Formats: sequence, C-alpha cells, structure tokens
Amino acid sequence: MGKIMGKVMRKVLWQRAVLLLIVVLQSAAAFAANVQTEIFPLERNGIKLYLARYQTDDGGEKKPLLMVHGLTYSSHEFDVDYEDYSLARFFAHNGYSVWLLDIAGYGQSQKVKDGFTVTSDYAAEDIAAAAKLITDNAKTKTLDVLGWSWGTVTSGRFAAKYPDLVGKVVLYAPIVAGLGAAEVKDAYQPTSREHAAGDFQVKADKSIDYDIVDPAVADTFLANCLRYDGKGSPNGGRRDLLVAPTERLIPTANIKAPTLLIVGDQDPYVTVALCEEALKTLPKGELKVFKGAAHAMMMEKPYYKDFRNTVLEFLKSF
Repeated sequence: MGKIMGKVMRKVLWQRAVLLLIVVLQSAAAFAANVQTEIFPLERNGIKLYLARYQTDDGGEKKPLLMVHGLTYSSHEFDVDYEDYSLARFFAHNGYSVWLLDIAGYGQSQKVKDGFTVTSDYAAEDIAAAAKLITDNAKTKTLDVLGWSWGTVTSGRFAAKYPDLVGKVVLYAPIVAGLGAAEVKDAYQPTSREHAAGDFQVKADKSIDYDIVDPAVADTFLANCLRYDGKGSPNGGRRDLLVAPTERLIPTANIKAPTLLIVGDQDPYVTVALCEEALKTLPKGELKVFKGAAHAMMMEKPYYKDFRNTVLEFLKSF
C-alpha cells in the first residue's frame, strides 16, 4: 500500500508541477502577446545603428519612448523577456511605442575602429539621430526618453542640446558626477558573465543575492550580455565617467523638459545626496528614492513593479 500511495503522490506532484509550468508559460505568453518588434535602418557617421520598435498591434495611438542603455551592455537590458520583467514590453502594453537604440560600437550596432571615439557627447548625437527618425515615424514633435546609468549622461546631454525634441526625461540611476579619477588605457572594455553580474546586489561572499533578483531573471540578463556584447564595448564613455567626483556629468540645469530622477539608496554608483543636489538645478524636476533598491532595480523582485509604475505615472502626468 505504501508503495502504491507513494506512486500516486509522485504522480500528483508531477501533474501539479506540469500544471504550474503551463500556467507560468501562459502568463509569460500573455505578457508578450501582441507586442510587435520592428527594426528601423539608421546610420550616422557612416556607422549603422541598431534601432528597434516595440509596440502592440491594437491600432491605438502610441506615444514614443526611447530607452538609452548603460556603459558596457546594450539595449537588451530593457527587454529581459522572462515572465513580466521586460521593461520595454511593459511600456508597450501601456500605450507606448518603445524604441531601443544601440549606441555605435555596442550590441547589434556596427563596430567602430576606435572605442575612445564613442564618448558621451558622441552617443548624445546618436540619440539625436534616432530621435529625429522616431518623431518623423510617429508624426510627433517630441518623444520621451529614459536613460539608465551612463544612459543618463548621454540622454541628459541630448535633452539639454535638443529641447524641442523632448517631452519628458527619466534619469534612472543617474551618474550625476565623476566616479573617481582613473586612467582608462584600453579602447575597449572586455565583457564576462562575472562583470555583467556586477549590476546585481550581492551577498557577503560576492555571489548574486537571489533574495533580491530571481535566478531566471539574472540568467536571462547575463546570457543576453554574452550574446550581444560578448566581444566587448567602446571605452570612450568609461573615460568620461572616471573623472573627479567634483566634475558634474549631466547638464541638469539646461534640461528644460520635466525630469524624473529615480534611484535606489543601495546603488554603488549613485548617491542620494548628489541626486538631491541635481534636483535643485533642474527647472522641472522630481526625485524618487527607493529604499533597499540598487542599480538594477528594474530587475529586482521587491522593486521592479513599483519602479516601472512610478515611471509610468510620471510619464502619464501632465
């Protein structure tokens, strides 16, 4: 009887596991459903740039939102396509045409001969080229912009230089000031799984804190880093960031558009105090601090939903 009951229990547990897997897959499929991805040809300075649009096929009017990636890894950061974690797909489901750009030399964009040429100002011009294509495509005068990490420096400079193209700006994990003076000798930054994992919160033994990030989310992100950025990335932006902390990197005083600074108080690259200083210089600024969150809060279990809902509320506000 015991053996028979054991077999029955194992069968029941197996059926439950299969059912749970089906539910998870259906949930993920429902989240991804109706989001169409299209690649748009774009070239600047003789370099072909990767520019992709994510939007639903419901026929409704879409407001364009351009997402700008960070220093080492490219725009796949915003499409961690596991369950409902993809930031790009979340905003596509909330009425936006979401655009992802790989700066020259990054990800799926054409490589550059000298990695030092891709500075923050160079990247800002790539963003401007993408913005002009996007607004022409959407038949709108402006678009919203969200930058993460180094993307706050590049998109902040773009917004300051091209105010007529910008509706609202989100500076997520803003690198307000230099991270400390250091010499950058190599024109390219090598990538590795260990390096990419540094975006996540870690435990005392330096391993990823899986209480904060779902293991499948981390694995998806890290696999994409190796897939799209495995050959390395330009180091011009790193040279820009590795300057004295007294040097301000984002021209916040010159950004005329309504701007949201959003930061986690555990972010190793950003201090709340610097964000508060930057807020005072913004003509139209807001600051949101998430206690316990860090650099990759858009992928952190306790924070990712509140993070994106905060951004959505800001972008939808008048």
